[in-house]
Amino acid sequence: MSYLTSNLVPGERMIYQTRLHWVVMLGYLLVGCLLIAAGAGLLYYATTQAGFEIATIHILQGTGAGLFVAGLLVILLGMARRNATEMAVTNRRVVVKMGLASRRTIEMLLNKVESIEVSETTMGRLLGYGAIVVVGTGGSTEPFRKIAHPLTFRSRLQQQIEKPLLVGDETVRVQGLPSTGSGASALGLRRADF
Repeated sequence: MSYLTSNLVPGERMIYQTRLHWVVMLGYLLVGCLLIAAGAGLLYYATTQAGFEIATIHILQGTGAGLFVAGLLVILLGMARRNATEMAVTNRRVVVKMGLASRRTIEMLLNKVESIEVSETTMGRLLGYGAIVVVGTGGSTEPFRKIAHPLTFRSRLQQQIEKPLLVGDETVRVQGLPSTGSGASALGLRRADF
């Protein structure tokens, strides 16, 4: 069970969840594959070449095995980094959790969101990743970089912000009233939780 689903408050539902795009692993994959290839090459060389002393063969084999294991560890580190970041839109808030051993969470209530900025490079548009900056009331900004499907994240967030408001038992849409901030709360309106 993910951190986000295990920390939902009563009545809160997960609307959309994403994580870092696989592109964050490219550096880890490149370094890991180079180390694995070097280790495998050294192991092959040590076992196929004749004329080495037994101590030299053991050193070459140990170094090759060490490089191979280091390459696997680098790839696993990249996977852990990618999987340690979770981002979600619920029916009440935007939540981002980063880190595994030490954790940092960012939470912003939907009624505190003022604007959403999406930034995609050319490569990001082609591969489906980008950065989102959620600006909250008071000018607080929370950037989320290299997330998968940033336009879908923004769309789901906007849909939740623009949900119908409830007045008593009636659902209404108020034209010209901001769906966030103090305007809605000043009239005693609350966001629908459906």
